[in-house]
Amino acid sequence: MNNLKFVGIIPARYASTRFPGKPLADIGGMTMIERVWRQARKALDEVYVATDDERIRQAVEAFGGNVVMTGEHHKSGTDRCYEAYLNIHSNADVIINIQGDEPFVHEEQICELMRCFDDPATQIATLVRPFDATKGYEALADCTKPKVVIDNQHRALYFSRSVIPFVRNASPEEWATTTPFYMHVGMYAYKGETLAEITRLPQSQLELAESLEQLRWLQNGYVIKTGVTDRETIGIDTKDDLEKAIAYLNELESR
Repeated sequence: MNNLKFVGIIPARYASTRFPGKPLADIGGMTMIERVWRQARKALDEVYVATDDERIRQAVEAFGGNVVMTGEHHKSGTDRCYEAYLNIHSNADVIINIQGDEPFVHEEQICELMRCFDDPATQIATLVRPFDATKGYEALADCTKPKVVIDNQHRALYFSRSVIPFVRNASPEEWATTTPFYMHVGMYAYKGETLAEITRLPQSQLELAESLEQLRWLQNGYVIKTGVTDRETIGIDTKDDLEKAIAYLNELESR
């Protein structure tokens, strides 16, 4: 592992359109945001929750977590991460943006992101997961699950809601067994100076077309290194997702 210093920041908003108060949702007697924080602390010495809501601040302080208040105006978790990084006066070289709605994030996934910075050329890092071909084409084509193509040095070439690459000489049902596909896992890490730069960039044409902020970075020439994980993540966007997460936790605890 390199000698860089890392800090984890977990953006947490209360005012989610689909699931208001999501960070404070109860999962097995613990709030979602506490589960995320505790998982992140397994890999990182320094982890902060970044929020604009007093209820979340109080909840984090109640379980002994570090919290930093940020403005209400941020359009993305990346922007909130940068303000948090400035507000805590961190001297960390790399900021890891950990999704606040993935209570079962694994420490090995965070460590894999950190290893991406063993390559000094890395400016931004993210995770990809090989697609499970047994799930079939319908799962591969799900536009809510972005795909990514990478080069031989594991740098991202492009992200898309469409299925990429297109497999010309096979029917779509055969694609997943014909060529490897990678799904994007939405956790990022950025060098401090890079984070400062990308938060000042205007939205790009590709970003607006696909509604994927990482395309803004690629279109402006930034290098995004990808780490590979085989672990499934459970993102919670709705109350139905919460029920699935509770069922998953019950299954884990019954083993």
